[in-house]
Amino acid sequence: MAAPILAYENLGLVQGAGWLFRNIDLHLMPRDQLALIGRNGAGKTTLLKLLAGRIDPDEGRRTIVPGTKVVLLEQDPQVAGFATLRDWALAGDDAPAPYEVEAIADQLGIDLSREAATASGGERRRAAIARALAQDPDVLFLDEPTNHLDLAAIEWLEEWLGRFRGAFVAISHDRAFLTNLTKSTLWLDRGALRRAEIGFGGFDAWTERVYEEEARNAQRLEAKLKIEEHWLLRGVTARRSRNQGRLAKLHEMRAQRAAMLGPQGAAKLVTASDDSKTKVVIDAEYVTKRFGDRTIIRDFTFRVTRGDRIGVVGANGAGKTTLLKLLTGEVAPDEGRVKLAKTLDGVIIDQQRKLMAPDKRIRDILADGGDWIEVLGQKKHIAGYLKEFLFDPNMIDARVGTLSGGERSRLLLAREFARPSNLLVLDEPTNDLDLETLDLLQDVIGDYEGTVLIVSHDRDFLDRTVTLTLGLDGSGQVDIVAGGYADWVKQRAARTAATRGSTPKAAPAPAKPAARAKLSYKDQRDLDLLPREIETIEASIARDEALLADPALYARDPGRFNALMTGLETARRRKEEAELRWLELAEMAENLGG
Repeated sequence: MAAPILAYENLGLVQGAGWLFRNIDLHLMPRDQLALIGRNGAGKTTLLKLLAGRIDPDEGRRTIVPGTKVVLLEQDPQVAGFATLRDWALAGDDAPAPYEVEAIADQLGIDLSREAATASGGERRRAAIARALAQDPDVLFLDEPTNHLDLAAIEWLEEWLGRFRGAFVAISHDRAFLTNLTKSTLWLDRGALRRAEIGFGGFDAWTERVYEEEARNAQRLEAKLKIEEHWLLRGVTARRSRNQGRLAKLHEMRAQRAAMLGPQGAAKLVTASDDSKTKVVIDAEYVTKRFGDRTIIRDFTFRVTRGDRIGVVGANGAGKTTLLKLLTGEVAPDEGRVKLAKTLDGVIIDQQRKLMAPDKRIRDILADGGDWIEVLGQKKHIAGYLKEFLFDPNMIDARVGTLSGGERSRLLLAREFARPSNLLVLDEPTNDLDLETLDLLQDVIGDYEGTVLIVSHDRDFLDRTVTLTLGLDGSGQVDIVAGGYADWVKQRAARTAATRGSTPKAAPAPAKPAARAKLSYKDQRDLDLLPREIETIEASIARDEALLADPALYARDPGRFNALMTGLETARRRKEEAELRWLELAEMAENLGG
């Protein structure tokens, strides 16, 4: 077995009047792929900097194999003082080779000659990724690497990390990113660091098991009260139950909305007798928008109905923001028309969290310095309202400048969700949020009675939240899909396969018998039985993940652990193959039926 390349023993760090964390032991193996999870304010970023050697601990020691290259990708790269992003990427004693940086930057689609002072968050992040990866690291520490990236860049980064021969530790709110890449999980909770030899996909089951064990051990101790308070604040079990119910409701809403879409995704025309006519809040007909010679949106027809949760996805520059502004009436189309309901009252939550003055207190932001806030027409004390958004009520008088990025995002959400509205527009709402706050945001959106428009790069968040997806590929076409991001990807893949299959032959083929009007016996049997087989495989995966969630399993029985891991990988591969086969057969049946 390979030796650790980095070892940390009895690490501790003081922050303010007390210990931020203490007694942390951690070993990093050469190919470790770790997720670092914890609430906003738990100290994840600080711990990552400590592990990377950027800050020194107040106790404990760090041991590194000589010659090991450690690189930290920070959440907010400081490019001030540099003329261009290239100057920043090539600065310092540890600067990578220019040709390496340029090669990666080209794949990420970032022009490093961009002026540093005016570069966007996404441009700074891509430049930082290019610099970090070009340094040929043995160990990568990644702090929110997907923030400000579009879906194409995230998928590129996933592919690169999947091939990476070194070790990495990643902090991320992107569930899909962590699930796809990580094999082990670090959980920073109440000053202690736990490790489980299971990827992020098993994190929820593991944490609930840990809390249950703690509760059992604390039954006769005063500590039980603290655990229950933390449990209530986190809302693990209750939120999971609500999410399961909300997911069922989401599928029902998607099915209802799918029935309103035509076969190619275009919205059906509403007749005078259609009940949905009274529910239309945004009506777009044959909308086209150009910038110079480029057509951003072409011949787009769509009706947004009351209660829709709509996700807008696509690469940077594909036209997501333009489409959002067209639908909300902020910009006018060059052709066609957009009609908004007269009663439409929108709230826009964008990424401008800096607009909250750092010297203001939380009570100033929420209640103009008072103790009470009006939430959708109902008066609430701000202490109680803060708890709903996972704040400690004692933080009422905390200054905005002392809050983490995630806490500022949460405060902005708390302020905006209190306002009466029937249209909610969210521009990249998941940036800087921890996983628990993402769960909370899903709850709030699920309970919202109006219409929601969301621009996001977070695939898992969209799949859990939206009933419709508007997908842009940069050609001007807008795909309209009932469902989330995954449903859009499936539709694109099916369309690509159909396009390849319809390529004309060079010479006419001999006449053939008429095509079968139904599936073969084997195909029909597979179509009927595969859903049950997929459910069986999913149950097997869930059972193995629950067993692997035992943090002591590897030390107690490494043979059993390795056997479970091998079986889990096989089951996941079988599930993917079965799903692809079923999708292929369902499309065949649909085409034959049509």
